[in-house]
Amino acid sequence: MIRGLNWMIGLYENGINGILADEMGLGKTLQTISLLGYMKHYRNVHGPHMVIVPKSTLANWRNEFVRWVPSMRVVCLIGDQETRNAFIRDVLLPGEWDVCITSYEMCIKEKSVFKKFNWRYMVIDEAHRIKNEKSLLSQIVREFKTSNRLLLTGTPLQNNLHELWALLNFLLPDVFNSSEDFDDWFNTNECLGDNSLVERLHAVLRPFLLRRLKLDVEKSLLPKKEVKVFIGLSKMQREW
Repeated sequence: MIRGLNWMIGLYENGINGILADEMGLGKTLQTISLLGYMKHYRNVHGPHMVIVPKSTLANWRNEFVRWVPSMRVVCLIGDQETRNAFIRDVLLPGEWDVCITSYEMCIKEKSVFKKFNWRYMVIDEAHRIKNEKSLLSQIVREFKTSNRLLLTGTPLQNNLHELWALLNFLLPDVFNSSEDFDDWFNTNECLGDNSLVERLHAVLRPFLLRRLKLDVEKSLLPKKEVKVFIGLSKMQREW
């Protein structure tokens, strides 16, 4: 936990954006909340920060903020059009808050409002959602004005190097500005069995990405136990 926080602080001090890619269950949410709390209380950076999450986890994010850093003023933009209009008018635009948590869908629907702010940190949970740089969500979040960007993903980066480029391009558009050059440099077919290319890729990623597995962090965990329960088809399944 502390190592992850120190790593993110190091990114901030060096003006670099990054990907926190710890395996699921290692507390990426808490590490992120700790970073924003550190920014407020030790760097006097109160925000505004933006945290974009799946709709299903929005309430959990808010609860974790309240639990671990109650001094952070957290608001959530969600709801139908009428509710959102009142919230934007009475809460969001006055700006008496530190962190705004919202969903992918709200980013798309309320992009004109979000573009009015100069965000300090933009955090995207389940960041593989923007691995396609041509998707609507990916294009919209690139339009927001941000000082720092942090991506969270527990999904291991696959062999599709173009998807990896899309994430790096979002984080550091000036460095990773050409997908063609990146694809040529790390040709997937050439990487297979070529240790020098793999080592080069690891060297490129090391400053921007932190990924740890439970086995590496917690040595005392018992081995994972998997139980398979086989059940018959339901009536509807049989009919279909």
